[in-house]
Amino acid sequence: MQRQVLKSKIHRAVVRDKNSEYEGSITIGKELMDAADLWSYEKVLVADLNNGNRFETYVIEGISKEIIVNGAAAHLVEIGDKLTIMAFAVTDEPIKPKIYKF
Repeated sequence: MQRQVLKSKIHRAVVRDKNSEYEGSITIGKELMDAADLWSYEKVLVADLNNGNRFETYVIEGISKEIIVNGAAAHLVEIGDKLTIMAFAVTDEPIKPKIYKF
């Protein structure tokens, strides 16, 4: 039986900027993407640890360790908020997720 399981997680990432005029997504620095095994355009679930908001979006590659929330989701966060960013995989075998903690 296939199950949806946690594949990748960035824990306590800090929002450095937000841009509601951008067409959507969350910008994540390449260094963080590599550490958490995230791909450009991969779907992610984002949880804001400051206010409890959750939203789904997709990843676009940024520089270094930046986190920028774009599009409509920018209205759900504030600069300085801490986020947990999660990606999932469907598998019939147990996997160990890649987790990056700040």
